[in-house]
Amino acid sequence: MIAENTKAPDFTLPDSEGNKVSLSDYFGKKVLLVFYPADDSPVCTTQLCSYRDNYTEFTRRGITILGISIDTVDSHKQFGEKNSLPFTLLSDHEKRVSQLYDAIAFLGISQRAYVLIDETGTVKLSFNDLLPLFYQSTRDLLAKIDAMKPEKP
Repeated sequence: MIAENTKAPDFTLPDSEGNKVSLSDYFGKKVLLVFYPADDSPVCTTQLCSYRDNYTEFTRRGITILGISIDTVDSHKQFGEKNSLPFTLLSDHEKRVSQLYDAIAFLGISQRAYVLIDETGTVKLSFNDLLPLFYQSTRDLLAKIDAMKPEKP
């Protein structure tokens, strides 16, 4: 995974509507990049629905969620609508961003991983689940975020 306390590389990917979304669009905000293997797979669906169910907990902390996998724009559109996901899904069909963040699995798909980027574009948390059949609970992720010490000016 990309190292913590490094500058997050900028990227541009299409969302589920085909609109271009860049990480730099979120400069000045906290962003949680959620890399996941596949739309509609059982574990990924459970994971992303858990983020949906706890969405207010993320927004209360000022965090924008961006889901990223190598699935197509159309696949993301169907998956997001089917599961009423309130956050943006980005298509990394060419695998460039997954590789850039060192979040590509040995099968050539996105790993189950997340990267928290602060308002200055710095990676504050970087984590990947080595076992793709499991994901770190949303409660544990939020606890990690809450345990982070604020930067001193």
